[in-house]
Amino acid sequence: MQKAYKTLQEDIRQSAIRAGRPAESVRLIAVTKNFDTSDIDAILALGHKDLGENRVQEMIGKIDHYAEQKQFYNWHMIGTLQRNKVRQIVGRVAMIHSVDSLRLLKEIEKRSAQADCLTEVLLQVNISREESKHGFNTEEIAPLLQKREKFPHIRFRGLMTMAPHYDDPEQTRPIFKAARLLQEKLSSDLNLPDFDQLSMGMTNDYHQAIEEGSTMLRVGSAIFGSRYQ
Repeated sequence: MQKAYKTLQEDIRQSAIRAGRPAESVRLIAVTKNFDTSDIDAILALGHKDLGENRVQEMIGKIDHYAEQKQFYNWHMIGTLQRNKVRQIVGRVAMIHSVDSLRLLKEIEKRSAQADCLTEVLLQVNISREESKHGFNTEEIAPLLQKREKFPHIRFRGLMTMAPHYDDPEQTRPIFKAARLLQEKLSSDLNLPDFDQLSMGMTNDYHQAIEEGSTMLRVGSAIFGSRYQ
């Protein structure tokens, strides 16, 4: 597992350099879904800090496990987040990648205000407009950000998107490019210099994501192997 992790990190570094980007401009979010802490410990021992989870209960259990050992990491909520579970993670995660509706955003604001904390979020955008995928349509995001003063406890950091799974990962490129162009336009037009993050790219398509501007990759199986659940 440590060998796979080191190989992946070097591949990410080289891919960024080939794309004309600083190697450190791409952050690896190690997706720990269905892997227990003994698996995660292998990469933590190498200094890894950014961990991603799809399920709130699984994430909270892992956060608590490491907190008991006085170990604290950057946890990223990357899966669909139900409004009734927001209160469990506000103040405990580094970032929520999967903000896919105005109702969810309002709940995050409410719970963040109650906890007196600032929550960093990414807006999930459904570039491909697949009915099976969550997220805002592209034209919905600018009007939302124009009303950002209504969310004083939220820091809008950028966009998250998921491409369809293609046998040929090159087919993901137009989707990733569209997400980057949208993020750049929003940042420029709305004077949002901190709106600079793009969470896109997984095990099968991270090379294309890097080349199209991803700043955060969500990768699990390339590190830990196949999931059994």
